[in-house]
Amino acid sequence: MFDRRGRMIQIKTPAQIEKMRAAGAVVAGALAAMEAQVAPGVTTRQLDSVASDHIRAAGALPSFLGYHGFPATICASVNAEIVHGFPDDVPLEVGDVVSLDCGAILDGWHGDAAITVPVGVITVELTELLRVTEESMWRGIRAARPGGRLTDISYAIESYVRSQGRYGIIEEYGGHGIGTEMHQDPHVLNHGRPGRGPVLRAGMALAIEPMVTLGQPRTQVLDDDWTVVTADGSRSAHFEHSIAVTADGPVVLTVPLD
Repeated sequence: MFDRRGRMIQIKTPAQIEKMRAAGAVVAGALAAMEAQVAPGVTTRQLDSVASDHIRAAGALPSFLGYHGFPATICASVNAEIVHGFPDDVPLEVGDVVSLDCGAILDGWHGDAAITVPVGVITVELTELLRVTEESMWRGIRAARPGGRLTDISYAIESYVRSQGRYGIIEEYGGHGIGTEMHQDPHVLNHGRPGRGPVLRAGMALAIEPMVTLGQPRTQVLDDDWTVVTADGSRSAHFEHSIAVTADGPVVLTVPLD
């Protein structure tokens, strides 16, 4: 289907959505394997190796590696890094938070998901940031119902975050369509009025990924041309699931298979 601006939105058959569930399950397993290894002293390069091993053992390929030159299997973004961080050899420390964003290709179909993980004990303020960000993702997912509009998702995310306190919602980056490519139309903002954009139809697949900060929403890109950080140095959180819109409502694709 095409939206009003002529952008192509890929509609999947039920059989294709099942293939995406299989790819998503690989991503879910990789994230779980990494989360189990997060601890003080562990490096994000080590976590990258964990994800790579899991994805390849499942017969899949890392979708991030080589994407427009990206050098790793995962995006690992620590503290004030919001998204697209490079894995490195700097040990994680108690009190850090690390966003782990991972994608896999299986049988030609993509899965994409992210979690933000605390390293040891973190502050109450950071714990609440993670809770609010993750819950805003679930609010957005629940809004992805056939017959609705794309910005119903955006509004659900923003209105929840705004109801919880003075947080910054990243505006330059957001979710996206997903399927035979990792990034497809439409772009899914994490803010905006409801009732706008393409009509949500069964067979659409979307990656929904709010990014929220403890400070202002302004961002900067580091000299590596990838890593996005908060301009004010405040800490951030990022959660993501790939979902399918179905006649019965949204189905999360990036979870373990039953």
